[in-house]
Amino acid sequence: MHRPAQRDHRDQHDEGVQRVQEVQGGLGTSRQGARLRRLLVCAAAVPAVLVAAGCSSDSGSGSGSDTKPQAQKQHTTDAQPSQSASTNTVQPAAYASLPKPCSVLSDKTLGDLVPKDKSGKQGTSDDAGTRSSCSWSSLENNGVKGSQFRWLNVSLLRFASDAARGSGNKLAEDYYGRQIQDAQSVDGAKNVKSAPVAGAGDQATAVRYDLKKKEGAFKQETIVARVENVVVTLDYNGAGLAGDKAPDADDLAKAAEKAVKEVVSSVSTANHDGTKGGSKSASPSKGASASPSKSASPSASASKKS
Repeated sequence: MHRPAQRDHRDQHDEGVQRVQEVQGGLGTSRQGARLRRLLVCAAAVPAVLVAAGCSSDSGSGSGSDTKPQAQKQHTTDAQPSQSASTNTVQPAAYASLPKPCSVLSDKTLGDLVPKDKSGKQGTSDDAGTRSSCSWSSLENNGVKGSQFRWLNVSLLRFASDAARGSGNKLAEDYYGRQIQDAQSVDGAKNVKSAPVAGAGDQATAVRYDLKKKEGAFKQETIVARVENVVVTLDYNGAGLAGDKAPDADDLAKAAEKAVKEVVSSVSTANHDGTKGGSKSASPSKGASASPSKSASPSASASKKS
């Protein structure tokens, strides 16, 4: 390729020289001859420059064609979605089990609150690991002076963490608030008062009120406590029957507070020997998604046991 180009360039150069000589002879001036020689020499050099430029253009187009597939490949790679899909996770619930409901209180405590009943009656449940309850009743007959009636009920509800519904702690906290509202809105309740209770789990509130029934004047104390993902509801009421005087509301409140702290402690004891933040292993298949049946009302309990 280069050799024919050199020959063409040489022939054009010789032809240019002849034309220069002819022009020199015709014009007879050395200055004009020199100027024409420069023009013809430049004209003869143009084909060689064009050849070189063509070679450069071919090599450049080849490299450009190579880069186009690489750009497309890079674009395809960038467009691929990430294979790591994000999943919703929640913190595992602290407590994975519940204590036996009729064993959450000591004999001494039961002797103070319900002296005539230390065994209790366990409530029915379709999942004892999620919900359970136990109730005690006591009727102390004082003969002609009347009788003192006491009724105690402890309910426990455990919430498991769920990716769709939230953490067990949050679910328990929501239920804790609803239980307090229920206790504050009992039909026929008079002189309703609420107060926080210290030292009973993460949250605890006591609700007291008076309830007048045909059996007598009842004093009611309800304490709702939350420890991690477990909610404890303790109902304690008393009445003086057959002419006996009504119990002191403050005495009932002190006894109920002592009892609820004992129940909260038993929840921790049932999980990893009392260490807070117990087993986080697999929890029972059923989570506490629905509210348990309400504890028997004071009036109903009094009617049954009087």
